[in-house]
Amino acid sequence: MNWDLLEPILIIISIDIILGGDNAVVIALASRNLPEHQRNKAILIGTGLAIASRVVLTTVALYLLAVPYLRLAGGLLLIYIAVKLLINDEDETSIKSSDSLFTAIKTIVFADIVMGFDNVLAIAGASHGNITLVVTGLLISVPIIIWGSRIILKLMEKIPILVYIGAGILAFTAAEMILEDPHVEEWIQLIAPVMTIFPFLVVLATVMTGYFYNKQTAEK
Repeated sequence: MNWDLLEPILIIISIDIILGGDNAVVIALASRNLPEHQRNKAILIGTGLAIASRVVLTTVALYLLAVPYLRLAGGLLLIYIAVKLLINDEDETSIKSSDSLFTAIKTIVFADIVMGFDNVLAIAGASHGNITLVVTGLLISVPIIIWGSRIILKLMEKIPILVYIGAGILAFTAAEMILEDPHVEEWIQLIAPVMTIFPFLVVLATVMTGYFYNKQTAEK
């Protein structure tokens, strides 16, 4: 596998792991009151259906991003999501547990669809229109999220720089989405040299915005 294929797959896996922490929490909360044998079923079936729905949603997003200016809009929205990831101080999501296998599965799938918008948008941008990369990245990363979610969340709490790295990956993906918009490509012909460093400028601006916001909040 050459680097052109490996790079987007690695980015997709990184995005999934970074943005998938909340989804892993949802799975744990939704299935925690089930008997052990049903809990495993709920996790496996719910996760399988969630992967399928995410592939479908990402495929739809890929077609939508072909519309002029939507990649630009999607990139700007993804930058906002990256900044929000750094300064997110919302309360932990409230998901009711269930003692019904069907209800737990329904909760897992529905919550994944609702909470996975940022993930779908980021993956669509990182895949550069290749659905095979989307499926490959999801199949690799989702089991990591499910079984390693507690480790991932603890690492992010103990090593804050991991969150900044994650936000940087999102910002880089957002910058590439913006540059790939057909109409933006027309504009950048005049300033092509500047555009080669554009993704890195976006990453720097995003990370610094989050850093200074968090620093100012801590001082208060």
